Amino acid sequence: MLPLPSRCSIGEDAFRLDGGTVIAAPPALDGVARWLRGELSPPTGLPLPAGPPGPDAITLALSDAEPAEGYRLRVEPDRVSIVGGDPAGVFYGAQTLRQLMPSMVYRRAALAGARWLVPCAEISDAPRFGWRGAMLDVARHFLPKADVLRFIDLLAVHKLNVLHLHLTDDQGWRLEIRRYPELTRVGAWRRESMVGSRQHGRFDGRPHGGYYTQDDVREIVAYAAERFVTVVPEIDIPGHSQAAIAAYPMLGNTAAPVEVSTSWGISSRVLNVADPTLDFYRHVLDEVLELFPGPFIGIGGDECPKDEWRASPHAQERIRALGLRDEDELQSWFVRQFDEYLTARGRRLYGWDEILEGGLAPGATVASWRGTVGALAAAHAGHDVVLCPDTSVYLDYRQSDHPDEPIPVGTVLGVDEVYAFEPVPAQLTGAQRDRVLGAQCNIWTEHLPSARAVDYAAFPRLCAFAETVWSAPGRDLAAFRHRLATHLGRLDALGVEYRPDAGPLPWQTRPDAQGWPKDRAAREAELAIMTARIARLSDGS
Repeated sequence: MLPLPSRCSIGEDAFRLDGGTVIAAPPALDGVARWLRGELSPPTGLPLPAGPPGPDAITLALSDAEPAEGYRLRVEPDRVSIVGGDPAGVFYGAQTLRQLMPSMVYRRAALAGARWLVPCAEISDAPRFGWRGAMLDVARHFLPKADVLRFIDLLAVHKLNVLHLHLTDDQGWRLEIRRYPELTRVGAWRRESMVGSRQHGRFDGRPHGGYYTQDDVREIVAYAAERFVTVVPEIDIPGHSQAAIAAYPMLGNTAAPVEVSTSWGISSRVLNVADPTLDFYRHVLDEVLELFPGPFIGIGGDECPKDEWRASPHAQERIRALGLRDEDELQSWFVRQFDEYLTARGRRLYGWDEILEGGLAPGATVASWRGTVGALAAAHAGHDVVLCPDTSVYLDYRQSDHPDEPIPVGTVLGVDEVYAFEPVPAQLTGAQRDRVLGAQCNIWTEHLPSARAVDYAAFPRLCAFAETVWSAPGRDLAAFRHRLATHLGRLDALGVEYRPDAGPLPWQTRPDAQGWPKDRAAREAELAIMTARIARLSDGS
């Protein structure tokens, strides 16, 4: 099974699903029962109606004896019971039940000749972390709603419970904001896209775009909630905002016109710090909060060049008026405006670790992506943190040194390297360790223009990541590899176009597009320079 349960014993006898099998559940678990029936009925051809607990029943129940998100699964020759500490725990127990069945159970229609036997087993399990996430970038390349819903299903299969949806960037704005329609009329598409890494300066000459209506988002959020996945939206400010500036030029620092960026990399065009711009984004977030009910709201805060602020009389006047030291403190002030906005509305700000530079907003939670320095600094300062270091969990990074690896960027990050990731830095002790909410893997899509490309980048590395955030430390790579071989059959049944262990298939290569690979030592040297300003905070100095 995957992720590996805490305690598991499997016997020789089996429970058989047949025409008499029912699903028994109290009203509080109607949603889980409906989901389970919807997953099991199509491939088995069995109706699995509601019925009483007892013989021939799959019984779902709640118990205070089980921890949050934890469950106890018992399969006997004549019955199955799943008892959870909450509905999420029952849901994860049901996911484990599916894994005990033949991989054909992951198909969407019945195949002839299948015998639906479930080996007798007793499994007790609960996750290590409460934040088990994946970030999906739909700003660089838009993924239609159906692909996002499919991705949510794949997260749920792996017992991940957070989808961080990166909705806006220099290259596109993907969320309908009714007060500001130009954000999607202008900002949701670009004239062309780069082919391969930006260093090569090649473009495809094709427009690219798309966005989610507010009803699309409501559907995505509701669909995710039914699978116990919380959607965390990200509206990137004050950098990574060129698409918004193209739609509403008054948000920028200069009068020069700008289009939605067609290049990868970091744009120098950033938001100005005027009061009308702050109000604009408060109005945007008013609509975002109505659409996304979860506690965390992402504001980015990363990779904000300060050149325009240095040249802007208004920005310099703001620095003087506030008594700030420099542009880094100005960015911190900017971020704090939205920390206060979100806190007043019962939400929590979530931002990349650059928000530590110049001082951290009081209520902020940090996504530590530039190594673990941000995690150490945030935890030492008493802030919650989510680990997502690029050299461990950026699933758009190249998977090998294989010459056919499509558009190879970043450091080599294979399945084994992801599996070796430890979310809690060894330098944290005592209460500081409790500040680690969990971890997420990140999937940036500059070089992933389709769901097929996302499949290749994400899987099976996401399977390895799922175990690092669910299971206890001290994991066994050889045992995982053995279980992964079986799990690939489930991915096949789900139609996931994962990367084969031997290398990409011919149609998964990209001979038309060059990448920009880096070695680990060079990347770590870059990260040391990038995080120098916050490194001193990690030891309290």
